[in-house]
Amino acid sequence: MDKLDTEILNEIQWTFPLVAKPFDEIAKKFEISSDEVKKRLIQLKRKGVLRQLSAIFDTRKLGYTSSLVAMEIEPDKLEYVAHQINKHPGVSHNYEREHEFNLWFTLAVPPGSDLEKEVEKFSKLDGIKKTRMLPTLQLFKIGVKLDMVDDKKHEVKPSEEKKKVIDVKFVPTEEDKEFIRELQKDMEIVDRPFQKAAESLGMTEEQIFEKLRHYEEIGVMRRYAAILRHREAGFTANGMIVWKVPEGRITEVGNKLGAFPQVSHCYERPVYPDWPYNVFSMIHCKSFDEAGEVAGQIQKQIDVDEYKILFSAKEFKKTRVEYFVENEFSLEEKIPA
Repeated sequence: MDKLDTEILNEIQWTFPLVAKPFDEIAKKFEISSDEVKKRLIQLKRKGVLRQLSAIFDTRKLGYTSSLVAMEIEPDKLEYVAHQINKHPGVSHNYEREHEFNLWFTLAVPPGSDLEKEVEKFSKLDGIKKTRMLPTLQLFKIGVKLDMVDDKKHEVKPSEEKKKVIDVKFVPTEEDKEFIRELQKDMEIVDRPFQKAAESLGMTEEQIFEKLRHYEEIGVMRRYAAILRHREAGFTANGMIVWKVPEGRITEVGNKLGAFPQVSHCYERPVYPDWPYNVFSMIHCKSFDEAGEVAGQIQKQIDVDEYKILFSAKEFKKTRVEYFVENEFSLEEKIPA
């Protein structure tokens, strides 16, 4: 990747033009041709750096229930269990982390499904010693933006404002579901990438943009943007910093953590006798030393003494949940390791 590649990726991770010819708009900003923009993005896809360009929807606003799940797995069964869990269509992220709880995955299930029953389906797998459900109690921030341009690194301080959304109840109609199924697909890098979706839905491109902007205003869509593959983009130290925050300070600390540009996700989650950490924050760095330094600088500013950084040792699965594309899941029999 050259400097222009990284500048373009920085731009489209957070704001993507919702217009009929978006690559023309991006080209104007960087004073190059739209063919050059498309060529670079196609190459970045081939290299595996650019994973997807699509609408990013909010799981909970769509009526889905989700949870982070931590498991302690016998080390010699870890790969086997991880690959079985990956078969569940609601599992989007699945990592080995350096801890007694060595497998961490997120599971989302559609309206009407029982999340605990879905997790219980995994219990027949050999090698699982403990399972801890860690659903979101408070959401302080969600939204990855990898800073691709080294000379534009943000200072480690809580400087970001929380995005405001209009809080209204959203119950998706069949038309909404059809729209979401279409717009969650990876965009083709062509002159008019929204044209196919418009034709499929019987809408104009402008109607699509209006609906997407409305979804964003009410928080149903978090944004329309590029999603990168962290490791391929050079961010090999992906650390989940877990904090033991005094009960009375959880909201204050969570909001402050969410304002750090280096933090991509921040949540309050439940505690257990063997898991005392109640606030989770994710950082993405280019080295373990850098991650340790960032965590230390954050710690000084939030004044919470007890924390750990759990790095992802292995990525078993990383994808987006496909909403309203329902698949039943069952482990019919135990499969020998």
